[in-house]
Amino acid sequence: SLGGRTVNEAGLDVPADADVRWDPNRKAVRHARLSLPILYTDETILVLDKPAGLLAVASAPGLEDEDTAFARVQEYVRRLSPRRPYAGIVHRLDRDTSGALAFALSPEARGALRNLFREHRMDRRYVALVRGVPTADEGTIDLPIAEAYESGRRHVARPGEPSRPAITHYRVRERFAAGALLDVKLETGRQHQIRLHLAHQGWPIVGDPVYGVPDPALGRQFLHATRLAFDHPFTGERVEVDSPLPGELARHLERRIDQHHAAP
Repeated sequence: SLGGRTVNEAGLDVPADADVRWDPNRKAVRHARLSLPILYTDETILVLDKPAGLLAVASAPGLEDEDTAFARVQEYVRRLSPRRPYAGIVHRLDRDTSGALAFALSPEARGALRNLFREHRMDRRYVALVRGVPTADEGTIDLPIAEAYESGRRHVARPGEPSRPAITHYRVRERFAAGALLDVKLETGRQHQIRLHLAHQGWPIVGDPVYGVPDPALGRQFLHATRLAFDHPFTGERVEVDSPLPGELARHLERRIDQHHAAP
């Protein structure tokens, strides 16, 4: 145990003064494997690395048999703790957005994590490759998103239209001839928020088939949830989880950089 909680992560770096204890009489932890990479886990929280193409949750009620990240976590939990299995949805990622996705492993953890999201105390970072080049090095997009959801699309709310606040912060990491690589931070987390906000500014995400133009060479949208960071709701310790850029995005970005440098 580390600081009073069981830790299953091999190779975990701990401070020199950490309270680490081993009890040879403790009941063995059941062995179970999740079919997705685990970025962080303890007895109450699980953060996995979701690949593009996998739904986070079922696309509609009654379709629980769909292959989703949530279904895989549920199966993992049933194997890990068959007597009291619990997995709770905390937030979501679009099907073709990859990266860090958190789940709660107890009802109390779900409530606590959802409060962190609601109170904007969950640090969520993304990286996006966009068409179009922002003139400013950084900025904030503060545009409410309409509650209406039509034909798989959201839209920026018109005056008087029922809507919810939506705030997106961005910073330009690198500029290219006809695009840019952005670091994006969410203050709110509405469905399609980053994709819609950036497209509304004239910078649609590369490969986005809804708010931009599909990219057959890439086969997905270039949007990746690279970081989740928060104060653990029960221990108070800072949890910082990073998801590396997937291979297909890294290769696409490298080609873009090579083309930019080769241009006269």
